[in-house]
Amino acid sequence: MPRIHTTATIDFCSGYGALLFDCDGTLADTMGLHYEAWRETVEPLGLVFPHARYTSMAGTPTRKILETLGREQGIAVDVDTLLPEKERRFVERMHAVKPIPVVVELLAAAHGRVPVAVVSGGIRRAVVRTLEHTGLLRYFDVIVTAEDTERGKPHPDPFLAAARRLAVEAPRCLVFEDGDPGIEAGLAAGMDVVDVRPMIGG
Repeated sequence: MPRIHTTATIDFCSGYGALLFDCDGTLADTMGLHYEAWRETVEPLGLVFPHARYTSMAGTPTRKILETLGREQGIAVDVDTLLPEKERRFVERMHAVKPIPVVVELLAAAHGRVPVAVVSGGIRRAVVRTLEHTGLLRYFDVIVTAEDTERGKPHPDPFLAAARRLAVEAPRCLVFEDGDPGIEAGLAAGMDVVDVRPMIGG
């Protein structure tokens, strides 16, 4: 039975065949910057996106968030137009992105000892830019983003895709996540999950 952990050490991690990391809010302190970009994008349309609602959808693919907000509030949303606008606004804030030390320390310690992947609900361009900016891109063997699976978190598909690409069985993978949809996805994939929020004070 997959389990949720609230702390991890490199010795604990070494018992697994692969480590799968969410990006935003797990490796990089980006959640506030993403929220600013979201508000600038959706509020002119009359869409309301409270912060509590935003945090509850952490890890959900950008496209699905836009579709969900429009459907729930009865407002027509041109997702294909808004998606690049939202990502552009986030990239404009990239200079303010910082790595999250406690998680990055584990990542760095695991490098070369166990395969690692990023599994994000974000757009590939933004995820890669975030990893480049924080100096973390070099650590990863595989990157899975919103474009790589038809269904994103909370479905298990992104984590299962990463496991396949790393050639590691799902039960031997350990997921690091900061959002409920991502935790749900990891457990549904049959993987143990570390909820990093207690580790980072979230």
